[in-house]
Amino acid sequence: MRSTIIAVVAAVVVGCSSAENKAPDSQKAAVTPAGAPAASPGIKLADLAGTWNMKTMTEKGDSTLLTYTMTATADTAGWTVTFPGRAPIPSHMVSVGGDSIVVHIGPFESNLRKGVQVTTDGVMHFTGGKVVGTTTGHYRVKTADSVRTFRLEGTKAP
Repeated sequence: MRSTIIAVVAAVVVGCSSAENKAPDSQKAAVTPAGAPAASPGIKLADLAGTWNMKTMTEKGDSTLLTYTMTATADTAGWTVTFPGRAPIPSHMVSVGGDSIVVHIGPFESNLRKGVQVTTDGVMHFTGGKVVGTTTGHYRVKTADSVRTFRLEGTKAP
């Protein structure tokens, strides 16, 4: 009899402790670890719509090589880049996520290498009314220096 009582008490203790430590799945999903960052809703293209005053700089320095405007729309269609004295060049949005956009432009005639066609692939990060990023120019030449990386910066025009 005594061993039966001990077995019943042990079963109750084990059963209660398991129930206390095991939260239902619906409660587990709602629990967020302390200090965990909130999930970012991602970039909204409508917030970027407008004209951006851009500059292209050397990869490691602050020397401005080119200035231009980037026209952004509320969706992935209709984005363009316009260099002074030139027609707008369509931009193709490859990917949009988080605070970033991956863009492909060209081919078009390079502003840095007259008469040479260039295609660019860039990543732009938008935050606080500013854009920063990098782009790689792929020049249609047969020399070893047919690829060049640049830094981008820009601010939204008022």
